[in-house]
Amino acid sequence: MNKERIKVVVVDDHPLVLEGLRSSLGEDNTIQIVNCFENASDLFAFLKRSSVNVVVLDVNLPDMNGVEICQKITQKYSHIKVVGLSTYNDPSIIKQMVKNGAKGYLLKNVTSKELVAAIHQIHIGQSYFSGEIQKILADSIFDNNEVPKLTRREKEILSLVAEGITTPQIAKKLVISPLTVETHRRNLIQKMGVTNAAQLVKMAIEKGLI
Repeated sequence: MNKERIKVVVVDDHPLVLEGLRSSLGEDNTIQIVNCFENASDLFAFLKRSSVNVVVLDVNLPDMNGVEICQKITQKYSHIKVVGLSTYNDPSIIKQMVKNGAKGYLLKNVTSKELVAAIHQIHIGQSYFSGEIQKILADSIFDNNEVPKLTRREKEILSLVAEGITTPQIAKKLVISPLTVETHRRNLIQKMGVTNAAQLVKMAIEKGLI
């Protein structure tokens, strides 16, 4: 009798990534890709009515960051295991994902074979971190003044937030959309491990970022 396949949902805001993961994971006869989503709202609507074992989750999404999504999944659906799959290699983000319930974390440069191995290990209740992630976490233990890596745009927006400038004003000043500004703000809050703009500014000052 065949073993029941692991039911997996993939969440990533890049259609090409979703297509690639659906194809590569779908070739493994022990895994069933039950659905793919580009945002959090569609994901949670699906989870309300469907049976899922593992969620493969990107960190950067348009309507909610992966850290928040991970927390909500583990709070509402404790039987579902979450594994982070992202380009973000910042130790502060990885630690927040783990703190919020992720059972594993891999970078997007891993092979499909390793991702399949991670899904299997996480499905049975164990943790899985790729070798590169293990090294990043190990190195961060000895760095008590760990400073998150910010992009040039994130530094610009952080500086403007510190000046008390509103999202619409920042958008106008940088000639970008308010939605883009909000995405950067969420990413900054996530990277700094805080919950609001006031804490963000305070932490940025303490770390010498502004």
